[in-house]
Amino acid sequence: MNKLYYSSSEVSTLLDLEPSVLRFWEDQFSQLRIKRTRAGKRMYREKDIKLIRTIKRLTRDEGYTIAGARKKLQESSSDRRAAKAGRGGDRVQSGEAKESPGETASEPEIIQWIRSSLIDLRESMD
Repeated sequence: MNKLYYSSSEVSTLLDLEPSVLRFWEDQFSQLRIKRTRAGKRMYREKDIKLIRTIKRLTRDEGYTIAGARKKLQESSSDRRAAKAGRGGDRVQSGEAKESPGETASEPEIIQWIRSSLIDLRESMD
């Protein structure tokens, strides 16, 4: 990808998503700020596409709801801001274990906790 802007149809094809899903996510995620031409056509930048990939991963692969994905993105952005400011934020450091979901947790909550822990482990290894 080496263009400044991509059309909605290009992004839809690239990410294997319906254009309606892109429009819906634009309404649901405030971080997704799509530029528009004077004619009103949506134009996506590289950072928009990266964010859409993250939203797709969270909702389709990791099973987050829209609200859960929105919260996860907000947490990630505040973690990055805290790291840039020199603070550790609430991020789990390598070697630390996340608190387990507990005995009363549902199966999807346990699976989500495992996925999240594995992602954190992978990120700490990078």
